[in-house]
Amino acid sequence: MEKKVKSPMSFNDFGLSSEILKAVSQMGFEEPTPIQEKTIPALLSGKDVIGQAQTGTGKTAAFGIPIIEKIDRLSNSVQAIILAPTRELAIQAAEEMNKLAKFKKLLAFPVYGGTSIERQISTLKKGVHIVVGTPGRVLDHIERRTLNLKNVKIAVLDEADEMLDMGFIDDITRILKEIPETRQTLLFSATMPDEILRISKRYMRSPEKIRIPSETLTASKIDQIFFEVKREDKIEALSRLIDSDDGGRFLIFCHTKKEADDVAGNLKLRGYGADSMHGDFSQSQREAVLKKFKEGRVDVLVATDVAARGLDISDISHVVNYSIPQDPESYVHRIGRTGRAGKAGVAVTFVTPREERQLRLIKAVSKADIKRGKLPTNEEIMEARFTSLKDKIDEFIDDKSFDKFLKMAEGLAEKVKPLEALAALLKFQLQGFEMAEKGGVSGVSGVSLDDTGAPQGMARLFMTIGKEQNVRANDIVNAISRKANIPPSAIKKVSIFDTFTFIEVPRDSAEKVIEFMHQSIISGRKVTVAPARPRTDTRR
Repeated sequence: MEKKVKSPMSFNDFGLSSEILKAVSQMGFEEPTPIQEKTIPALLSGKDVIGQAQTGTGKTAAFGIPIIEKIDRLSNSVQAIILAPTRELAIQAAEEMNKLAKFKKLLAFPVYGGTSIERQISTLKKGVHIVVGTPGRVLDHIERRTLNLKNVKIAVLDEADEMLDMGFIDDITRILKEIPETRQTLLFSATMPDEILRISKRYMRSPEKIRIPSETLTASKIDQIFFEVKREDKIEALSRLIDSDDGGRFLIFCHTKKEADDVAGNLKLRGYGADSMHGDFSQSQREAVLKKFKEGRVDVLVATDVAARGLDISDISHVVNYSIPQDPESYVHRIGRTGRAGKAGVAVTFVTPREERQLRLIKAVSKADIKRGKLPTNEEIMEARFTSLKDKIDEFIDDKSFDKFLKMAEGLAEKVKPLEALAALLKFQLQGFEMAEKGGVSGVSGVSLDDTGAPQGMARLFMTIGKEQNVRANDIVNAISRKANIPPSAIKKVSIFDTFTFIEVPRDSAEKVIEFMHQSIISGRKVTVAPARPRTDTRR
């Protein structure tokens, strides 16, 4: 008898309000993380909780969702307080709380040192529902009588071991004495030193203990690298990585469904063969995307953790953590998708300046040797492409199955110097990379309208619509002609592929076409339009 596989839990299973479910969906969360799955029901039932979990496991939502459900929106008094060790963590937690509380119309407000206390006092006077703060600044407000905690229902000690290490233990105990004893108390910590256990015994009532275990990484054949990049520079960094390995197959991980769609859309906009896959995909859609990836019709797959479950493809050369994993276990699972079947693999993680602490945690818990890397320059990318091209030429020469092309070459050599012909072919294959840093129209990977691979006087454009949307050449031509006011006869070479289309328009009309057509609707679909990259491989 076949054993039934337990279906993953969803946020609907917690009995949450429609406002919370709407916020969770808008944030792109697909299913609860382990800490959320165990913590949310306990907190909703009114229990005190001690959670042992690392940063980035989704614990802010684990305590944030029950807090928001328990708050009375009509009361402007502070009803929940969250203590965090640093201003960065306080800001981060407040931002997430406000996203979760968006449709409940509640306000979470961060208070921390190093900034104007008068501005904080002004906001607190107007009334906030949740205060997220560092112990020192919270205590400062209490002593100034600008923060009243007498109506607090829930108190959270987040990163308790970190606060202990920073010497906040006395401040914390003084703050807890200001809060009614009838409160619900939550304590989250990566480790459980004796001092924290003493706090829990003194200030908590029969707490439920929840522990999320860690895993150790075993990935000897995987070269692990991280790049420090700003959030807004991630797409450019990803483009460089893809460009630097012509034959590579990339699996890109994102936190949310929206992010996965946005990244795949941006890559398509830049001319790459990319597709996304996440929890909103039906089984048939998922199978169609995987089929294209396996067959090499797309060589970049952007997915969420949920969508990548059970993904069994042995020749993924690169796993890229576009978003840093939420916990060390996720890191282990993600990068295990490469380096399979005895092959070497590369695992790349993008880290923003605010995420350095999370990277240190991943390194410590997973025992991973993640080295700092430097993104390839355009010269290095072109050199790598040249090496790859040279290897392919050697393969063809060894194979000696190119008699037909030898005759063509002989005819060409009678009219053109062989060295010049070879240089022209290399330019045709490699042009574009040396210009990538000079900038271009719409900021699209530095592609200039004079460098799109189109004939003289024309510009080749890329559009994110194709056969899968049942679009026809006439639909595209008529839409461009009508909106950009150019004759249909001026639009040449409409090449429609599964998910994108290339067209050629007069060079002097190209900017107008992009201006009028970008984000317009064709056949019921919003379309992105940009200069095409001068590639000969139509899969990209």
